[in-house]
Amino acid sequence: MDGLDLHLVQFGLTVVFSFLIGLEVKTYRRHRQVEKPSDFFGTTRTITFVGILGYIFYILDPTLKLYIAVFAGFTLLYALFYIQKLKEGRSAILLYLVSLLVFSFGPLLVRFPFWMATLLFVTIIFILNAKGMIERMSESADTTEFETLGKMVLLSGVILPLLPHEPVSHLVPISPFAIWMAVVIISGISYVGYILQKYIFPDRGYYLTGLIGGLYSSTATTVVLAKKIASGEQRSVLDGAIIAATAMMYLRLIVVAGVFNMTIAKEVALPFLLFALVGFLISLLFLRDEKSTAGKSLYVDRNPLELRTAFLFAMLFVVMMVLTTYITSRFGLHGLQILSFAAGLSDIDPFILSLLTGKYSVTQRQIVSAIMIAAGSNNILKGVYALWFGSVKKSFRSALAVMLLGVATIGWALWI
Repeated sequence: MDGLDLHLVQFGLTVVFSFLIGLEVKTYRRHRQVEKPSDFFGTTRTITFVGILGYIFYILDPTLKLYIAVFAGFTLLYALFYIQKLKEGRSAILLYLVSLLVFSFGPLLVRFPFWMATLLFVTIIFILNAKGMIERMSESADTTEFETLGKMVLLSGVILPLLPHEPVSHLVPISPFAIWMAVVIISGISYVGYILQKYIFPDRGYYLTGLIGGLYSSTATTVVLAKKIASGEQRSVLDGAIIAATAMMYLRLIVVAGVFNMTIAKEVALPFLLFALVGFLISLLFLRDEKSTAGKSLYVDRNPLELRTAFLFAMLFVVMMVLTTYITSRFGLHGLQILSFAAGLSDIDPFILSLLTGKYSVTQRQIVSAIMIAAGSNNILKGVYALWFGSVKKSFRSALAVMLLGVATIGWALWI
């Protein structure tokens, strides 16, 4: 009975997944008019039957001979259909590839956990609907970006495992492996924001620019948006976008802290989530002043995976760790607080990483305080940038809001 119930579940899921993909394929082809109705091969019912055949013939013969024979027969049948397509100048094999994947649902459900077949189903649906996005990416992609990505993969997947795991010295109590791993993780987080900015949402509004830009670089995004305010475009929306970028910075710092030091991440989670929420609420208030949040394509066109950027980040990371070790051992908490404020006036990632991964003569609570001071100081810097690049008169509201968030963050840090 247990076996019967299991087979019933497997068969039912095969039918459901196959049927839904069949519907998706039919919708895809109808919208794009890929095939003429007279010669269309692979209706919703056909693809559903392909999935059922794959399941039935897989469980009937454990040696897989029958399964392979049906697979070969289906391939031969499609080959005959494909020959006719070639005569008409059409060479796409999308339907065949989708049918093969549907044919594999049975074995996947029998041999592997349920999530494997589910993941395949979701992937097929996503790729079928991603044609427009893929075309936009291929049209706008720069060939140098693929070269940069290849170099970074080489350094991360080949060179990284070969780096020593022993600490460099007593001043740098971290290994070359850990240093480069930190660079890879931070660059990866920024790269996600960069891809979302440039390729996934190329026609987004200014507010979405601020949200995604905050994941990539809230400081650079603030500068770009402030320049748009100076040109007189949609002031309220741009003010909201600048504040949203800063709110996203808080969420990004929580993620970074969670990757490298979960204990500290738990400590900063509450205040950073609170400040992020306040930032989002203030930014939404600005949006009410505008009827539309649309805007031209706008992004910070600098690939975070560029080797020069990565090596510079690694160097700053090491310098910050040496400097933090020296100052904490010589000047204690007050020295660390001053250093934190100064570090916030530049790129805060190397400094925060040095706090998360290093070993210093200060308490964990003091490290949390230092991270918050750096974040607050960085907000004050962004407020100054907003005033400088957007003019005092036009960017005053967003600059004031960002600065107040910075002051509140520093105040919380000094209070704990």
